[in-house]
Amino acid sequence: MQPGIYRARWPQPSRLPLVSLIIPTRDGLQELRTCIESIWKKTTYPKYEILVVDNQSTCSYTLDYLKELEADTRYDGRIRVLSYDHPFNYSAINNFAVQHANGEILGLINNDVEVIGPEWLSEMVSHAIRPNIGCVGAKLYYPDGTLQHAGVVLGIGGVAGHSHKYYSRSDGGYFGRLLTIHNVYAVTGAVLLVRKSVFDEVGRLDDFGLRVAFNDVDFCIKVQKAGYQNIFTPFSELYHHESKTRGRDDSPEKQVRFAKERDLMIQRWGNLLQADPFYNPNLTLVNEDYSFALNTRDF
Repeated sequence: MQPGIYRARWPQPSRLPLVSLIIPTRDGLQELRTCIESIWKKTTYPKYEILVVDNQSTCSYTLDYLKELEADTRYDGRIRVLSYDHPFNYSAINNFAVQHANGEILGLINNDVEVIGPEWLSEMVSHAIRPNIGCVGAKLYYPDGTLQHAGVVLGIGGVAGHSHKYYSRSDGGYFGRLLTIHNVYAVTGAVLLVRKSVFDEVGRLDDFGLRVAFNDVDFCIKVQKAGYQNIFTPFSELYHHESKTRGRDDSPEKQVRFAKERDLMIQRWGNLLQADPFYNPNLTLVNEDYSFALNTRDF
């Protein structure tokens, strides 16, 4: 740590809560295998289950692997495969899986993430169990080691953007924010922990209006509005091979859907998207680099 920057370590309870890690997938065998193997081999937190939600996989190798997961005795029944035989809807897939989750804490996990440090889950659980905390987000890197996510800033790009995107792994960030646990309004659903009671309290993910984009941001805003605090911790680190299996929003159909979801967020949350209380109003809403605004909120 740098001088003047300290890490707060929150204790684990004597009875560790079960964490249900929910991993939606459609084919993408290589990414899925890397994700699950990294969780299994590196995670030191002892009490978790993995729910793999198969969303219409067709690759025979992937389907064989899913069968092997449930049959593999080394996992001792801690991995279950659920079938969601409907068109892709990120919110609906996770809402469906939550109904089958046994854990007190839910972990929304993309199938294209890879664990780096063994304490990643212990660190996130230590915060997720705190009664005033809602969503907990992790520090995610692209495979080249540059930063992909360190919390979400409302208003960037019109709705929300990722904090410190493309910063180097060794960079301390804006006033040391990449080195400290701190409040944020939202975190990405790629790696997000939240108590199941909070998830149910705020009405779960919006599986009607926000099927693909911004559902995690919308959920985090609802959690914050319910009186909980969302936080980011840099002491939980993973790689994120972003959107490898789902693909990009680059077709005309996907762009129309994205525009509708963006407009819904603007209608629903209005001025809040231009006034993130955890982001200095003198900073840009155009870029994700904590640079100064060229003029008043870049308008």
